[in-house]
Amino acid sequence: MKLCVKKSNIVLTGFMGAGKTTVGKLLARRLNLKLVDTDREIEKKTGMDIFDIFDKYGEERFREIETGVVEKVAELSNCVIVTGGGIILRRENIERLRRNGVVVYLHAEPNVVYKRVIRDKSRPLLQSTEPLEKIKELMNIRKPFYENCDIKIDTSRLTVEEVVTEIVNYPRLKSWVS
Repeated sequence: MKLCVKKSNIVLTGFMGAGKTTVGKLLARRLNLKLVDTDREIEKKTGMDIFDIFDKYGEERFREIETGVVEKVAELSNCVIVTGGGIILRRENIERLRRNGVVVYLHAEPNVVYKRVIRDKSRPLLQSTEPLEKIKELMNIRKPFYENCDIKIDTSRLTVEEVVTEIVNYPRLKSWVS
């Protein structure tokens, strides 16, 4: 099924472990759209993985690189764009992505995120003695930013297929899709 999207991109954002990458892959396949992952684009651009960028240069430098990548991917059309969880911390990132896309916030409860990501050592922001508390802290900081997204879907108790179906059938998205 190929859809013509008036705002031609669907942008997935949300906290780590909310399901952005997994949902993005299935959504892109279902809608026959190209998948673009901003974290993978950052890794291509720098030749380093995300963890190493954080480790060597710090979060602020990572966010600068991320903003540069957003400038480029925001110009693309007919894509599902999967973003890193902190991309919303810079208002200009979401503003750029929103110009040509509908921004979908995938939310998951802190304990669900914890269960999904605890064994993943590539998550630089979770290198903490209290990862669940760190998750809650970061979610509280980011919540006001995420709340400004066009669509919000709680993935805590849904399968990937159910999340994709909710996105495709979401009334506000239908106004952008013909």
